[in-house]
Amino acid sequence: MHNLKTNFDKFLGITKSFFIDQINVIDNFQRYPRNPKMSDCQIIALALTGESIGIDSENYFFGKLKSDHSSDFNRRRKRLFPKIAELNQGLANLLNEGEYTYIVDSIPVPVCQIAREKRSCICRENFETAPDKGYSAVSKAYYDGYKLHLVTSVRGVFARMDMSKASVHDVYYLIDIKYSHLSNCRLIGDKGYLSKEHQVDLFSSCNIRLETPKRSNQKDKEPFAYIFKKSRKRIETLFSQLCDQFMLKRNYAKTNMGISVRLLSKITAVTVLQYFNFLNKKT
Repeated sequence: MHNLKTNFDKFLGITKSFFIDQINVIDNFQRYPRNPKMSDCQIIALALTGESIGIDSENYFFGKLKSDHSSDFNRRRKRLFPKIAELNQGLANLLNEGEYTYIVDSIPVPVCQIAREKRSCICRENFETAPDKGYSAVSKAYYDGYKLHLVTSVRGVFARMDMSKASVHDVYYLIDIKYSHLSNCRLIGDKGYLSKEHQVDLFSSCNIRLETPKRSNQKDKEPFAYIFKKSRKRIETLFSQLCDQFMLKRNYAKTNMGISVRLLSKITAVTVLQYFNFLNKKT
């Protein structure tokens, strides 16, 4: 799938079929005083197409399209954030139907080099949503930015996502999972999610069995089941795909909303590609 027009037509077909009951005859979710040159469905499809082929620069993308509507595209893509999220969640629910085992993990999302941390103004329009300094255990280095939390099925299909400041510990995302309508399942995490309190809370409130490896200094330490170790590799593969093909850690957004819609578009592009495989019986 390297042809831009072919990719766009496929993403547009999925988008229109998913929102068939919400769009009008010209594929918009609302009535515009003056009909734009691109419909709402085309904006969503174009956003997913750009992410799927690894184009992370809007200027470069619209240069390939020989178009100068990048500012209008960016503005409308942000406004369509809820619709992109609805598309992502709807397809994910379909693909994850009947799933019992899920995996939770997080990945750093830097917004600037750590040397520019003090003077950077990127995404700092509000203190509550501003990035901050965190530590990446994988690269063993500090970074300035956010942390993307993902819950996926054992097949690597998205189930839930959220973004927090880089300094927020992974275990606090379990509180969000409690209110995410995820229930009656097994959740596999790494040592960052080890918490007896949250484990009991998830089981008693949502019937979620949280499975994590024990620390070496714990008295009741037992070997982590091999099947759980093997299952966790799936989300690590997904993170590698997001970093390599979808360039997750290379962001040119300047606002929190901008980086949020870019991350959501990347995740949604992966979900739609998985849905293509599902339709073609390649899963």
